[in-house]
Amino acid sequence: MLQAIGLTSTRRRGLRPAVDDLTFEAASGCVTALVGAPGSGKTAALRLMLELEPGRGITYFRGRALHRVAHPAREVGVLLGDVPGHPVRTARGQLRMLCAAAGVPASRADELLDTVGLAGLGDQRIGSLSHGMDRRLALASALLGDPHALILDDPTEGLAAPEADWLHGVLRSHAARGGVVLYTTSDPKEAARSAGHVVSIDGGRLVADQGVADFARTRLRPRVAVRTPHAARLAAVVSREARAARRSVEVVTEASRSRLSVYGSTCAEIGDTAFRHGLPVHQLADEVGDTGPVVDHTVPGGVTPAPGADGTGGDGADGRVTEADEAGGKGAGAVAAPQPAVRTAGAELPPPIRRRPARGPLRPVRYELRRLFGVRTTTLIMAVGLVASAGISVLLARDGRTPLPNVLAAWPSLLPLPPAALCAGLLGALSFGDEFRYPALAAGRGTVPRRLGLLLAKLAVSAGVALLLALLVVLASAASLRLVYGGDLIRIPPNVMSLAVSWSGLTVGCAWAGLLAAGVFRVTAAGVAAVLAVPVLMVPLVQRMPKAPTARSMAGLPGRLWELAWPRWPHETDRWALAAMRVVAHPVGTALTLSLSVLICAYLFTSLRGRVRW
Repeated sequence: MLQAIGLTSTRRRGLRPAVDDLTFEAASGCVTALVGAPGSGKTAALRLMLELEPGRGITYFRGRALHRVAHPAREVGVLLGDVPGHPVRTARGQLRMLCAAAGVPASRADELLDTVGLAGLGDQRIGSLSHGMDRRLALASALLGDPHALILDDPTEGLAAPEADWLHGVLRSHAARGGVVLYTTSDPKEAARSAGHVVSIDGGRLVADQGVADFARTRLRPRVAVRTPHAARLAAVVSREARAARRSVEVVTEASRSRLSVYGSTCAEIGDTAFRHGLPVHQLADEVGDTGPVVDHTVPGGVTPAPGADGTGGDGADGRVTEADEAGGKGAGAVAAPQPAVRTAGAELPPPIRRRPARGPLRPVRYELRRLFGVRTTTLIMAVGLVASAGISVLLARDGRTPLPNVLAAWPSLLPLPPAALCAGLLGALSFGDEFRYPALAAGRGTVPRRLGLLLAKLAVSAGVALLLALLVVLASAASLRLVYGGDLIRIPPNVMSLAVSWSGLTVGCAWAGLLAAGVFRVTAAGVAAVLAVPVLMVPLVQRMPKAPTARSMAGLPGRLWELAWPRWPHETDRWALAAMRVVAHPVGTALTLSLSVLICAYLFTSLRGRVRW
């Protein structure tokens, strides 16, 4: 069961809250529809339930708040708008990436593609999918973790009637398994056809909470739609004959002035009346009209008043109706009166997940690897970095005045950073920037970048990619120099260990600077700016710091640290420690260290303001 209690959105100055003290329940084994006009607060209510927006109130999923659920993907599946995936990622790649995040086998992606009818389109890019295919993929994403509850925001918007019927069949199949289904819609007739329970809201407040039979009886009224060029004369004739026969008939003239809605009569009676008086009729069809939100009042004794008893429904309604779909004036789009007891067969869902992979640190790493290499952007950036580095190294070695380490790193004095460091920083910035631009996880399970496990996975993967790029750049530069100038130019310097540590630290530090900055400011451009700020702003600042003469020396510090350490490390570690200290003492190393320290503190500060979990 799903229970929403006292949902209230944050009030903005001069405006009423979009959701105001909304309380309702969605039972297991039943499809619940949240009905309201556009702008009534339906989407805001769902986002409050999923803790995606600040506000008051709480939502319990089988007795637990969402932030206390250990495995959110197994508890709730969400469909909020289109698939928030990278447009060049394939449908199968998107689902497999989400499988790694949800902790389900990768084979689940193929099962769901077959379930939603996209088995033959798994290798098609998300950006090329039609609206109906996109909705099918979004539904597959919601069902990925085999959740108990499904929450969908207007899932049939823009879909054709067969597509909408298929989707409602999937929802009914999920409810038949004992799951909870809650979806929003602005069409009361759709809710009457497909839901078992209906919650009506207006202006963010609860209007009615009732079964579908009571909803259809109090909210929907059968009517006859008439289109004629003599609407006023026909309305007068029908009203006069109804009064003479002492029948309760209401005639409402629509805004088009050539259309009438007649309540309490039939197509045959209206047609006979028009024929007797010689009035032409262009359309005559049975429809179901919406009387607008009807407050569910209950009289003492638990009896619900009949339609029209309170002046808001029944034959005494104020005439607020919506036009039904029409097709060529022949009544092909007319909607029959709802029959709550009739249900179409639901779609066949995949079997429940019997065995799930154990929860561990590799789960976020698998997600990050699939996210990173699931698009060609990563490969393209690395290829550009390699080609640029090889070309620059050949040009630098031409005059023979540039030191060999700078030649191999392709770092001329005109550039603030070498191409490899810039590419590593860009990949790090995209790591978090894409999470906010294409929030594949944030739409359903809260603010993803605030999870500690995902942060550590991104740091590890970005460091690995940066080290790989640094190694490939050195190898590509060396191969280019050997090809152009011969092998005499390449010589191993005596301080190769210190140079390797410096080169690795520079690329990894730039990658982490871009990653953390993009995570703090939630945009890729901020990560790139942070990488460029290290040589442009921080290095000159460090170089201008006053250097006062010291009266004491730190000579012998590694040896004294070795004596204090427990357990004892090998003496070979001293060389690595000295190399690391020299890297930090360099102006670029000092600037990069200061930048990373500031970004880490800023990230932790923003993380502590929210709930941190993986």
